Amino acid sequence: MNNSSSILLFSLSGVSVTVTYRVTLFLLTLLCYCTILVVNVSLILTIILDKNLHEPMYICLCNLCINGLYGTAGFYPKFVSDLLSDIHLISYAGCLLQIYVIYSYAMVDYSILALMAYDRYVAICRPLQYHSVISVQRIAALVSFSWLVPLCAEALMISLTSTLKLCGSHIQKLYCENWSIIKLACSLTAANNIIGLFFISFYFGHVLFIVWSYVWLVKTALKSKEGRKKFTQTCVPHLLCLLNASAALLFDLMYARYGSTSLAQSVKNFMAIQFLIIPPIINPIIYGLILTKVRSRMIYLCMMAGQRFKLKHQV
Repeated sequence: MNNSSSILLFSLSGVSVTVTYRVTLFLLTLLCYCTILVVNVSLILTIILDKNLHEPMYICLCNLCINGLYGTAGFYPKFVSDLLSDIHLISYAGCLLQIYVIYSYAMVDYSILALMAYDRYVAICRPLQYHSVISVQRIAALVSFSWLVPLCAEALMISLTSTLKLCGSHIQKLYCENWSIIKLACSLTAANNIIGLFFISFYFGHVLFIVWSYVWLVKTALKSKEGRKKFTQTCVPHLLCLLNASAALLFDLMYARYGSTSLAQSVKNFMAIQFLIIPPIINPIIYGLILTKVRSRMIYLCMMAGQRFKLKHQV
């Protein structure tokens, strides 16, 4: 096997350590994925069905949840099937597709979080200009770019990865990952490393922009009681989601490149998938619980659904 065209299948050795407790892990994984589907779909439908929530901040939140569904769809169905199988293989094309979905999901997440930070900055620091600066049309265009740029960026990464000559087909993770493929290469990977570092720097710039926004947000919020209230209600959930996503992604990135081989495989597995578990569950829960308009609307819809169910059974 001296080039990429001869690699038809990759083996995922990270799944092998789950054999002894596969039933328990299967049930937990299924529960986790069902929870992700329920909480994200509930929030998406709540925002779509309520015209009062058709505002820039809620449009961004809706896209954050849609992205959570998109990213987890690249991991959970395959992982669940692997838990039920004794052979843990993935095709070459399937591997590249999984890399594309999972890592474009991570980049879209940061793009939307940066856009939400900008929205909150204008709302609190420049409230009189908010409706002229952050219109629904403009936020729709910015959200489109938040999807388009990461999808194109990851397409470039995948196209470079697909040209590598590979000398192995053994991936020591639960899923396909770009860095794992690069480590299997027996050809030059300078272009992949340079482009990879460029995109890491680009999205680190997103983090710096968000930090800058929050410095001004805190300064402005401390000046008035109304500013502090608005900051607590709308910025705290965003900040929690940002810290959550940043910690999970940084953990995975640092481990992928500099991880210790002495760690137990189960620990490695958790470190590798936590950004596919924690943010997709926690983000909609945080916003659903803290944002008053979202929480009130969700409670109302649940009560209405309960009443309809009760009336249907009474009839």
